[in-house]
Amino acid sequence: MIFRKGLTVIAATVLLLVTAACGSNSNDAGNTASSNKSANEAISGTSSSQLDPITLKIVVPGDRPADMDTVIKEAESRMADTINVKLNLVFIPWSDLAQKTQVMLASGEDVDLIFDAPWLHLDQMISAGYYEPLEDLMDKYGQDAVKVRSDQMFDANKFQGHIYALPLGNTHLAGRTYLVRKDLREKYGLPPIQSYDDLIKFAYKVKENEKDIVPLLAYGQSGQKDVSWGAFRSFMEYDPQLLRSDALGQSLVLYYKNNDSKVYNLFDEMEPRVWSWIKDARKLYTDGLIHPDVLAIKDVDSVINSGKVAVATYNEFGVPSSISAALAQNAPGAELEAVTFIKMEKGKNITNFKQANFQAIPKVSKHKERAMMFLNWAADKDNYDLLAYGIEGNNYEKIGDDQYKQIGSGYSYFPYAWIWNPTTDRLNGGFDEESIKHYQFNKEASNLTPSILTGFSFDPTPVINEISLYNATEDKYYNSLFNGVTDPDATWTKFKKEAEGNAKKIQVELQKQIDSFLASKK
Repeated sequence: MIFRKGLTVIAATVLLLVTAACGSNSNDAGNTASSNKSANEAISGTSSSQLDPITLKIVVPGDRPADMDTVIKEAESRMADTINVKLNLVFIPWSDLAQKTQVMLASGEDVDLIFDAPWLHLDQMISAGYYEPLEDLMDKYGQDAVKVRSDQMFDANKFQGHIYALPLGNTHLAGRTYLVRKDLREKYGLPPIQSYDDLIKFAYKVKENEKDIVPLLAYGQSGQKDVSWGAFRSFMEYDPQLLRSDALGQSLVLYYKNNDSKVYNLFDEMEPRVWSWIKDARKLYTDGLIHPDVLAIKDVDSVINSGKVAVATYNEFGVPSSISAALAQNAPGAELEAVTFIKMEKGKNITNFKQANFQAIPKVSKHKERAMMFLNWAADKDNYDLLAYGIEGNNYEKIGDDQYKQIGSGYSYFPYAWIWNPTTDRLNGGFDEESIKHYQFNKEASNLTPSILTGFSFDPTPVINEISLYNATEDKYYNSLFNGVTDPDATWTKFKKEAEGNAKKIQVELQKQIDSFLASKK
């Protein structure tokens, strides 16, 4: 899944520490062959006699799969005669990701590859100078890693004209789904859900008849604002389309409307549609439909897996195999179906083609060349299958060239955290036909309307302090508002009083940069 944690005040220390971090710009020259020829031979699988064994420290989000060690052992065996790399994967819980990775980078901790994202702190970390530009490394050691990604992925995901992190994604529009207990819907004689009103009608039916099942579950941690109940609706409602800004990640406080290039600010004028989502969430919470402890739950998936939830927000098209398998074990007879209101209509959805997840090479890495060799190695379809799905026959089965079936729960799907690409990624063969159509539709760039801001990148440096302070404030109020936990009027008043000054400065700077970007295109 894809989450964001708001920046903490640690961001204020970033610029103070950047000099020390950038000064450690050592490379892998001592361990890697001295010539490009030797490096290219290593990639292509010829003699690796000049390559000493090294270990890459790779930081990824989430929980370590049970069978991770087995997969790493097989990967290392395959790499022994080529790039000669061993893997040290460090997993960080989603709820701690922003703060812990920020500390790692600011302190100059030895890391070779690290997950980052625009909704996390990618722009801030690039501005602070923590990440290595990748063009030269990709040219010399990453040709295959480039080939499996589209031109749009690279052209739209530059920062100030450079590639500082490898874009990760398998589609041009992220999936957003409500996971619905199909067995309960059928038990009550309700037809397939076609609208948000149908969804809420089902939730009230659960409330009336199933005392041990929570009707609605959303995400409540500070890094999970996109999947809070009210804010989640913005991905599936149109006229106008409300799109998150380049400055505040998941937040809807600063936003774009349709495709007019203007930055809107909820503190200046509340968008009626957004306020209706907030008010609706409050009613659902006070009526006892939304999980009463929504703000305290760190591991939402485990709650879904328990079978004690009727509807949950989820950042994917389709029902993940890992959840289906866990649900079958924990609640025999329970079955989930995927419900989305995103339209499959050519030109209906606006996108800037930016990816949500990225893999970066920190400047402090002593193994930059080998890190890129590894990303290149992982672009090979057989190697990708291993890292993405596990051991064939034990963790997954291949279905043709582009689908797979997960076996058991020992190795859950997480290529989105380190190697994801649209060419070698397989669709879950267990997805329903409609979900597969959504993936296929949104892989075609021509089906989407390009944002006027495609190619724009925001430089947060002029307002880095304001962003840090704003995010610390927003973390106190945002999810309680959009999950209906607190009174909207009182909470919004406090939020606005504390945050509107910083939000306004960020808005002004963002609009200034957008205007300059658009002027340069004329």
